[in-house]
Amino acid sequence: MYVRGKYRDVILPMFVLRRLDCLLEETKEQVKEEVAFQMEEFGLPDQDTDALREASGYVFYNIADVSLKDLTGNPSQLENNFKHYLDSFSDNVKEIIEKFDLYSGLEF
Repeated sequence: MYVRGKYRDVILPMFVLRRLDCLLEETKEQVKEEVAFQMEEFGLPDQDTDALREASGYVFYNIADVSLKDLTGNPSQLENNFKHYLDSFSDNVKEIIEKFDLYSGLEF
């Protein structure tokens, strides 16, 4: 849980995540379709990251079924869903998430 004195430790990371989420919003369906295509058509054990980046239109992507703003829809699963959302980013964004040390403050 983030306590009052630690709010500043979460404001910037959440701002960055929300900005990334907004950028990916327009192409979320294309990324989901690409994931389904790779799994159903080719049964790829690992995702083709180049195709996912192309589908997102950016050098990063998120393959989660939900967006950041969707996470509040199920409060009882918020922590698990947020972790899944963070884990669904491309490796370059995961590196940013690690630098922000977001996982250490997760206790809802």
